[in-house]
Amino acid sequence: ADMTWKEAEARFKAGAVVVVPIGAASKEHGPHLPLDTDYRTATELGRRVAARLPVVVAPVIGFGFYPAFTGYAGSQHLTAATFQALVRELLGNLIDHGVTRIAILNTGVSTEKPLREVLSTIAGARIAQIDMRLLGRDADRLLQQQGGGHADERETSVLLAIAPEAVRMDRAPGQAQGDALSPEGITGNPSLATRAKGEAILDAT
Repeated sequence: ADMTWKEAEARFKAGAVVVVPIGAASKEHGPHLPLDTDYRTATELGRRVAARLPVVVAPVIGFGFYPAFTGYAGSQHLTAATFQALVRELLGNLIDHGVTRIAILNTGVSTEKPLREVLSTIAGARIAQIDMRLLGRDADRLLQQQGGGHADERETSVLLAIAPEAVRMDRAPGQAQGDALSPEGITGNPSLATRAKGEAILDAT
């Protein structure tokens, strides 16, 4: 987004891979993390990839298919069909501009299946779907929580590394019971999060 169109055109013609991050701009993450946690994470992952590889990073797609969170105030949600249409059109724009290789960097879980479905229908470019849930697992040896998966020790640690000022650790709940979202909107134990764990997870990712 900080390039001119001429600069973008030159990179596209040179065959650059375009990374398209996907991360919710407004989705609940417990009482201790901001609604834009996924957006911040997607932005930072894109920045770190661009610092290591000669890629172009597209603006984050901030809205997607997140049905589990619709009951929490502030959470924004698209139907699967609307999300797929959005992705299809945005990637189509890139392909029309000469992009031939695209890497989708997906921070969601419920977005994985609709992404696979829509990407299989798009022609004109090689497209890889990369799901953050499957990355950086070597660093999970640092985690102490039982279970987890949302607004938990892992995700809270990552945000502590990215934007510590946005994390309200004094409001972080202890261990949630079971695998389902707690009434507070978490699984796992965010109170165990640290910035050092977050840096290790980001580096491993």
